[in-house]
Amino acid sequence: MGAADVVPGVSGGTIAFISGIYEELIDSISNINLKNLKLLKEEGFVSLWRALNGNFLLSLVIGIAISIISLARVIKYLLENQPILIWSFFFGLVLASIIYVAKQINKWRIGTIILLFAGALIAYYITKLTPQEANPSYPYVFLSGALAICAMILPGISGSFILLLLGMYKPVLDAIHDRNVILLITLISGAIVGLLSFSRVLKWLFDHYENLTLAVLTGFILGSLNKIWPWKEVLETEIINGKIKVLREESVLPGSYEGDPQLLWALLLAFAGFMFIILLEKLAVKKND
Repeated sequence: MGAADVVPGVSGGTIAFISGIYEELIDSISNINLKNLKLLKEEGFVSLWRALNGNFLLSLVIGIAISIISLARVIKYLLENQPILIWSFFFGLVLASIIYVAKQINKWRIGTIILLFAGALIAYYITKLTPQEANPSYPYVFLSGALAICAMILPGISGSFILLLLGMYKPVLDAIHDRNVILLITLISGAIVGLLSFSRVLKWLFDHYENLTLAVLTGFILGSLNKIWPWKEVLETEIINGKIKVLREESVLPGSYEGDPQLLWALLLAFAGFMFIILLEKLAVKKND
């Protein structure tokens, strides 16, 4: 999940769903409330830890944090120097995710199909928005963290892409690299507030409208494919501090093998990403059994 969340366009929520921990994640986060926090005073830390599913949340947070810290620089380098190859891998990964999430829908009805296409259109529209350049004040950083975490736990909606749209993606990567503790704490504080609030909404939706919610999530993942399509044509750029920034781009078909020497590797990596999800699915089924 941490590796996916670093990449603008790939959702950690997708990985959580595929690995079979998504609903447990939402339930565990929703359990962080005043009622359960009172257990600390009434019954002690052990009871509180059990009520919060502490072992699960702690393992998840540590894994995500280690992955983000260790991979942020590597992913940044690959996005700048080998964009087609890394996007190909994640395209295959997300493509397989659509199939997996759609398989969880038990009953297909007109409303389900409509919501699937609505989710796809919303996600596609988000991918077409132009990223902004932000001057990150601390209230803005806090708000960005709250919005990004809501997207981050939604399959198909990338939290890092929301940061990109808000102009916060580069400042956050720079803060991780430069160990800017104050900015990171502000961002994390916003993320905690957003996470605790939005997880309750998701839990209610899964409890009352599971099939419809899954349809929307499938649509979100489907619509996000435009963002991570490896081959892009740049339509508009600007120069900021001596560096070229892409303002608008559109997806195009790849050239022939002779015209695109990376095409074979791109196809192989897309296949690897696709098979990675199939493997995760099999591991999740084995875990549930």
